[in-house]
Amino acid sequence: MVISSQEEFGKMRDIGRICARTLQTMSEALRPGITTRELDEIGRRALEAAGARSAPELCYQFPGATCISVNEEVAHGIPGERVIKAGDLVNIDVSAEKDGFFSDTGASFTVGKTAPKISRLLRDGKRACWLGIGEVKADKPLASIGQAIGTFAAKNRYTLIANLASHGIGRSLHEEPTELSTWPDPDEKRIMQDGLVFTIEPFLSLGGQWAEDSDGEDDWTLYSSPKAPTVQFEHTVVCTRNGPVVLTLPD
Repeated sequence: MVISSQEEFGKMRDIGRICARTLQTMSEALRPGITTRELDEIGRRALEAAGARSAPELCYQFPGATCISVNEEVAHGIPGERVIKAGDLVNIDVSAEKDGFFSDTGASFTVGKTAPKISRLLRDGKRACWLGIGEVKADKPLASIGQAIGTFAAKNRYTLIANLASHGIGRSLHEEPTELSTWPDPDEKRIMQDGLVFTIEPFLSLGGQWAEDSDGEDDWTLYSSPKAPTVQFEHTVVCTRNGPVVLTLPD
């Protein structure tokens, strides 16, 4: 989507804040003993209270209001009876629609104490996302986002999941620009346009290269290959001539 009016911008900002606040509410409820289904229901109630609808359910009939991925799961984890335990690495991904506009955000968290390497991974996963956001400006190459993230990952001896890309968003959950790489991509030749709305969502890992399905266990959950701890941080941004406007902040 390319925003063309203040009304469109206002509606995109509204759904962005709703997604951000829902993610914040869910993260505050994250504790040992809660099931992923219970956590998802907290997210569902937050979205509904704000007049929004779950985008995965609306667009893809996903079996949950949000995606909750734990430990070995990299993305698209289905909420269910899995009990969150101390030390777990949990990713929460919230996308929703209101008034015909969509937004998408996500973040990874640990529950209780965790190993220093996981704490660093979380810190650096967030840094990687913001380094990508910092590259957003009208008339710059889209490839500069993946290049900045990839340079940071290589310098700090991380890998990036190279088949889970960012994407355009706005009037639908996934739209142009499709398959926006958050890793160095020499084939990426597109240019950022003033008003363009898209996500930035690198998957930073301690060795994972690809996301693969579960060999028939379900039709959604993705796992890293090789198996390795992986984090994701995601924001929806608007590209402007003055730089990025991040829509998925709670305030």
